[in-house]
Amino acid sequence: MPPIQDSLPASNPPTVLTFDSGVGGLSVAAEIRKLLPGVRLVYASDHAFLPYGEKAEAQLIDRVPALLAELEARFHPEIVVIACNTASTVVLPAVREALKAQIVGTVPAIKPAAALTHTKVIGLLGTPGTVRRTYTQDLIDEFAADCVCVRHGSVELVSLAEAKMRGESISLDAVRAAIAPLYAQPHGDRIDVVVLACTHFPLLAEELAAVSPPGVVFIDSGAAIARRVKTLLGADRNLDHGPLKDGPAILTSGANVAALEPALARFGFAPLEVFDFKRP
Repeated sequence: MPPIQDSLPASNPPTVLTFDSGVGGLSVAAEIRKLLPGVRLVYASDHAFLPYGEKAEAQLIDRVPALLAELEARFHPEIVVIACNTASTVVLPAVREALKAQIVGTVPAIKPAAALTHTKVIGLLGTPGTVRRTYTQDLIDEFAADCVCVRHGSVELVSLAEAKMRGESISLDAVRAAIAPLYAQPHGDRIDVVVLACTHFPLLAEELAAVSPPGVVFIDSGAAIARRVKTLLGADRNLDHGPLKDGPAILTSGANVAALEPALARFGFAPLEVFDFKRP
């Protein structure tokens, strides 16, 4: 796919498209809305291909830029937020070549976690793909070289977050079992800060806190992403339009998509549209 060098023209109010493999990006969209109520948000999720954390990198590089290009052609967003740690560590270069919009990725909050820890032991909780990638290790080497970083990849927590958003009851025992391997590793008993390196996981913030040792602090990238969006929009932009009614939620066809409609509406995204994306 040839690179596209020009950018979309600025508009008022600006449209920001927030994209994830599932509903995890709602945690990021909520932070953007909180900081920038005068921005129109559209939410898009590739539910048909969930979870990204179990997909091969080549599959994501082939699929995600093409999917986002179709969404850009419809909604003309000024900024596209890749609200998915897994996708951000794999597809950002390809997405930047394929789209005209400015792109904001999701970076695990390792730098602020390293500044916050007192024990110098931080936990990294993400999908299996995110916690093992060289990109993540490079962040640890750069920003947390003086810390021990205990990692755990969990697909189960993604499934639990999706189930919670469908209105299903979440068992604390299931959350406890999913996170227990993090604390069971060497130095795990000294973790005082946990980086939520998957945007699904802040949706389980209350449950994770309930099954973790007292005093453990959880940190994610949502607020930092919102600040980055604000910076890219520019300090001289007139964003005093809000609060605006946000746009629709676009989900690629997948199991239980309709059951997510109430949760999407609670986050401000309606109506729900099912998109039967076919990779060219």
